[in-house]
Amino acid sequence: MRIEKDISKVQAIKPAVSAVIFDNGKVLLHQRSDNGQWGLPGGSVEIGETVSHAIVREVKEETGLDVRVMRFVGIYSDPRFQMVSYPDGKGVHYISSVFECQIVGGALTTSPETLELGFFDPYDLPADIVPLHVIRIQDAMKRQEAAFIR
Repeated sequence: MRIEKDISKVQAIKPAVSAVIFDNGKVLLHQRSDNGQWGLPGGSVEIGETVSHAIVREVKEETGLDVRVMRFVGIYSDPRFQMVSYPDGKGVHYISSVFECQIVGGALTTSPETLELGFFDPYDLPADIVPLHVIRIQDAMKRQEAAFIR
């Protein structure tokens, strides 16, 4: 997956979600199996589910953790960061809803989508993090009452 600059190569628009999960001042990241980059847990919203159900499902699938949605951080749709293309040539423009979530159970475990999991200092993130996820983490740390629209 890489950022796509050519809008003519984007064939679909999809709703997506991601979770910012803090624990003892650190943020949970997973290393994605599709591209090796670190990022926030999340993924596409499936037909027939709410965004809150989607984020709980995605976090469970990718990390093994059960979470509760605490607050809505913002919505991210900027084509400069949200249009991506995959190795098969498919291009997608994601509209991503980002939520801060709290761990309520489960056990941290990898999955086919996740190579590794870790809690990181939000001021010292891995160099190979998905760039648009840095903005989401920074926004969540501001604890702004109103949601971000980016």
